[in-house]
Amino acid sequence: MKYVFVVGGVMSGVGKGVASASIGAILQSRGFKVTALKIDPYVNVDAGTMNPTEHGEVFVLDDGTECDQDLGNYERFLGKNLSRANYMTTGSVYQTVINKERRLYYNGKCVEVVPHIPLEVIDRINRAAKLTGAEIAIVEIGGTVGEYQNILFLEAVRILKLKRPKDVVLALISYLPFLNKDSELKTKPTQYAVRTLNAGGVQPDIVIARAGVPIDQKRREKISFNCNIAVDDVISAPDVESIYDVPVNFEKDNISGRVLKKLGLRPRKKDLKEFKKLSAKIHAAKKTVRIGIVGKYFGSGGFVLADSYISVIEAVKHASYSLGSKPVIEWIDAENLGDLRKYDGIIVPGGFGSRGVEGKIKAIRFCREKKIPFFGLCYGMQLAIVEISRDRLGFKDANTTEVNKNTGHPVIDILPEQKNKLAKKDMGGSMRLGAYPALLKNGSIALSAYKTGKISERHRHRYEVNPEYVGDLKEAGVAFSGTSPDGRLMEIMELSRKEHPFFLATQFHPELKSNPFSPHPLFTEFIKASLKHGKK
Repeated sequence: MKYVFVVGGVMSGVGKGVASASIGAILQSRGFKVTALKIDPYVNVDAGTMNPTEHGEVFVLDDGTECDQDLGNYERFLGKNLSRANYMTTGSVYQTVINKERRLYYNGKCVEVVPHIPLEVIDRINRAAKLTGAEIAIVEIGGTVGEYQNILFLEAVRILKLKRPKDVVLALISYLPFLNKDSELKTKPTQYAVRTLNAGGVQPDIVIARAGVPIDQKRREKISFNCNIAVDDVISAPDVESIYDVPVNFEKDNISGRVLKKLGLRPRKKDLKEFKKLSAKIHAAKKTVRIGIVGKYFGSGGFVLADSYISVIEAVKHASYSLGSKPVIEWIDAENLGDLRKYDGIIVPGGFGSRGVEGKIKAIRFCREKKIPFFGLCYGMQLAIVEISRDRLGFKDANTTEVNKNTGHPVIDILPEQKNKLAKKDMGGSMRLGAYPALLKNGSIALSAYKTGKISERHRHRYEVNPEYVGDLKEAGVAFSGTSPDGRLMEIMELSRKEHPFFLATQFHPELKSNPFSPHPLFTEFIKASLKHGKK
């Protein structure tokens, strides 16, 4: 087993996830079996209870694991489905160690934070690699060097490096600020980040220099001299048009050659054809498609943070690139909609709670009446059902019981099996999570997109279309084109093409299974309809 650890310096959001995914994709292209793991420094046992505005999107795996959005990057770049073994948090590691101690796993020893927490981390990494048959494990350590929260994970790196120095590479991705146009890239913060790592007993083998522009030779030499690494081990990571340019960019500095040499491995091949082709296609795209996303999780003070919807954004990009176009994605505040007519297509994504709900319903009605392509995801489907129930069925108080428990027409209601959990305030892992099968109806948009009658998609929700209202909704023109195999749960709703160019919503999250090399079929159909609408 070989290990590549990726840590971040200077500031958060520097691109550790994309860097880790890119290194994994490059090593995979050199002929090695690779897996990728994320270590989150939160005491939360999983990401399911974390605030999306603070932490970003909660990504869901096939097995129902609620995890960090970087697992989405790993899956998209590596083209693999990962499992709960690929994700850990401080909380989950401590929970395991305490449970082991209660079961006398340690044979009466005094259980201590060091070494038992770092050793559990190493065990988990090895288990994940063994499960997937990986030869190299890429391990991203969350947070920023110097924070108290990730010290124990750096200790795991130190222990592994001590025991197996030729099997471990530590890469630091660090930000180089550029103060103004007459200034230069500043390496001092990176030097401090390396010294902080040194204080924890570890030395980076590679420094990935993240900046707005490519790093020059003078800065490489400065980092090399002050951080005790070879000049060739400083890798340039400038801003790029698309994250799918990053692997190609890294290889310009021969990152795979440097990593493999340090791990004592010989490359078996060199083939980044897929990424080069994708990158060329993205840069060659001439058409644009304007997509509005009606959300409520992107406001942070005076700034817009798109991380809450990162998989939706990437799925829109995948579909657009495949159709030779570039998406112009704009954020629409659910509480302040503005003019929706300027968009070629509108997405109402997932969410929880009552804030912004009426704004989302207004946006859905506008799309339906003005024939603007509409794509609803999870909560977006539930609110489309509410909107149609109010307008076409005349149920003016129709609602989801998530918003109004006392509504006279609960067209969306909680899963019966979850009611007991919620009564006990047992919120963690209390939803319908992970991959579930669905059957598609003949003659539907969904079937024409998927081209197969049985699908499997990932879920994350507590509420469903209330079966008592399905008959009424069908009479109102709603086609439930996808259902659970037993017909009990409504998975996809749509309106006929005769009535609307594209009005479709899913109870699941199709964005979680989109891939730059295999765009999700429903997103592709939505972008096709949006391009057509844009021409009009």
